[in-house]
Amino acid sequence: MVGSLLGNEVNRVEDPELLRGRGTYVDDLPLEGVLRIGFVRSPLAHAEITSIDVTEAAAAPGVVAAFTAADLDLPVQKPFIELGDFPRYPLARDRVRFVGEAVAVVVADSGAALADGLELVDVEYEPLPVTVDPEHAMAPESETQFPAHGSNIADGARDAAGADVLAGADVVVRARIENQRLAVVPMEGNAFAVLPGGPDEDYEVTAYASTQMPHALRSGLAASFGWDAERVRVIAPHVGGAFGGKAGAAAEYLVAVALARALGKPVKWVEGRSENMQTMPHGRAQVQFAELGLTRDGHIVGLRARVIGDAGAYAGFGGALALGPTRLMSQGVYRIPKLSYDGAAVLTNTTPVGAFRGAGRPEAAAMLERIIDMAAVELDLDPAELRRRNFLRPEQFPYTTLTGAGYDSGDFDLALTEALGLADYEQLRAEQARRRAANDPRALGIGISTYVEITGGGAGEFAAVEVHEHGATIKVGTSAHGQGHATAFSMIVADMLGIPMESVEFVQSDTATVPRGGGTGGSRSLQVGGSAVRAAAEVVLQRARELAATKLEAAPTDIEVTDGGLGVAGVPSTVLSWPELVQAATADGNPLAADTDFQPGGATFPFGAHVSVVEIDTETGFVTPLRHIAVDDCGRIVNPTIVRGQQHGGAVQGIAQALWEHMSYDEDGNPSTATLADYAMPSAADVPALETANTVTASPHNPLGAKGIGESATVGSTPAVQNAVVDALSHLGVRHIDMPTTPQRVWETIRDARAGTLASPWQEPPAAFDALPVRAEGKPDDADEAVV
Repeated sequence: MVGSLLGNEVNRVEDPELLRGRGTYVDDLPLEGVLRIGFVRSPLAHAEITSIDVTEAAAAPGVVAAFTAADLDLPVQKPFIELGDFPRYPLARDRVRFVGEAVAVVVADSGAALADGLELVDVEYEPLPVTVDPEHAMAPESETQFPAHGSNIADGARDAAGADVLAGADVVVRARIENQRLAVVPMEGNAFAVLPGGPDEDYEVTAYASTQMPHALRSGLAASFGWDAERVRVIAPHVGGAFGGKAGAAAEYLVAVALARALGKPVKWVEGRSENMQTMPHGRAQVQFAELGLTRDGHIVGLRARVIGDAGAYAGFGGALALGPTRLMSQGVYRIPKLSYDGAAVLTNTTPVGAFRGAGRPEAAAMLERIIDMAAVELDLDPAELRRRNFLRPEQFPYTTLTGAGYDSGDFDLALTEALGLADYEQLRAEQARRRAANDPRALGIGISTYVEITGGGAGEFAAVEVHEHGATIKVGTSAHGQGHATAFSMIVADMLGIPMESVEFVQSDTATVPRGGGTGGSRSLQVGGSAVRAAAEVVLQRARELAATKLEAAPTDIEVTDGGLGVAGVPSTVLSWPELVQAATADGNPLAADTDFQPGGATFPFGAHVSVVEIDTETGFVTPLRHIAVDDCGRIVNPTIVRGQQHGGAVQGIAQALWEHMSYDEDGNPSTATLADYAMPSAADVPALETANTVTASPHNPLGAKGIGESATVGSTPAVQNAVVDALSHLGVRHIDMPTTPQRVWETIRDARAGTLASPWQEPPAAFDALPVRAEGKPDDADEAVV
């Protein structure tokens, strides 16, 4: 064969089916006799349930049944990641802890009948005090979510007292930084259909789910109901996005399983958009107190961080991200001699918080890059120069950070140099100076961020490859929901075996046909799943070489891949086609098939640099993003088309956090942005054309040399945009604006700056940090594994 597919632009093979409307999402499945279910949800954030009456609903036309927790023997929901003992029942029993929590379920034969039945359920509540603010929730006098626990601090840890990490600093910059709560907003919300089975059938249940981890969902359902995992089948058809929000067994899934078993009929739940906004676990939701010490010539002396993770109700594991990956990645791309990090996961009367694209890593980068920019202003240094003075250098890799992250490879200055060159940085600064000198009301802001994040890990992945007469079949334990796995994995097999991509079948996301798998999360799929596919294909190729060598009377080392088969090197006339090899292998009783469980050498650490250019109308506070330059290093690139698509999607989500998105609550715990009429999701018209590029620093931890790309641009973009907004107003004395940098916030900041009444960006963190348990020494559990 001439050349290699890998590294080339290849169109995605999975797209035509979706573009032609032939997708098979859960709600499209033709399930005979399926009943629809819907949930009555609490309108109060915190209350005792005094009574629930479903009598009238159950008697309504088209309604099959209506149930409360007292009517169904439901197991406690097993959280995706455990964070203390805070049991959540799929239907609330005696108390609700956030607006949108399910208290009853209605089953009907149509959507219209279901809507009518839900309106007829009568629930009475006795309101309780509400705690929404995670800082206030840490106070001893705050109303507790779980009185038996004694406080709202679900978990936490602090570094042991020792030498002051800021000692010796000439300058210390401090800021309280909000990384606001976000809704995940996948195009398709949660969707789940379940078919009942039984002891005499292959499965207790067969479930169709919009999930990113079918095997984890299978394990969660089986564990909840006391079944062996093999007795549950989970199938993920097409999935309309997940971004971390579709990991594990949602509470509603357990109700659906119980109903299908009780009624002996298939049931289906497809949530509406407002329901999704209120109940799918939210992301981010951190309050960060950062202090950075530096010498007068711009070298970092130490970093002190105290971070609150809002866990929401029931200690959603997103709160624990403040304790895990945010801490792990808090050193970022810099040489930081001393670092102290305290973290607390805090319960509030809000929707539980989970993972969202980046899961703790964007929060770390946002905190660090914001405080670095503040330091640059304090020292009167260009923000690019301050970063360069403190970068870790390529010759220092592999490098273990103070928090235990084992960076595999990196060249941080190279990515920044590339980004600044693409942006024409010096010309941008000159234009900014010109506008300021002319008192132009259109302020120009230039923001920089440099980042490193963790992806993949050592958990490994399953893959199988089989060559048959019509091509090849790949089976893999990852589970795509838009990332292009079919294309990338088919490229690997086609490149190795010489089988055309159009002859490669891709199988995923069915626990009956793929025996095990880690699913998709932590940007792991190519580096772990792709490497597993490669390893299985290598075994198949070796068997085929041995077979061809026997048939062609040559040494196996002389056998090479040709177009359509295998032949003897230098003898083009001696070729066995793949169908011929398959026939010979079948006759020998040794089919050309292999499976493997690939174990990587550890997590990988992609990195990059982003430059954002914004314009602010200083009379209205309106921010317009003009340009966004993203240079991301994801190791070896298999398909630039897919990488570029991930950069675009990630950057847009990061820009949206910096400028628009915010899942907010009023003081009574009512979500005030629970529909897309209120929650500011951008359209294509709201974001600039994205300028993307890559540097390539291969990872030694997998044979592809690949690192993750699915979340990287999300990590790098948000702080670049926030820094650009603040930079636009820095000549007015503005040092910080929390996200989202909405027109109202920006206008109020400009007003205060002109009046000389700007508030300090710093305030003291809650005293409860001082009482957290001391962190155990040793390597953190998440040092070699990225979470969803």
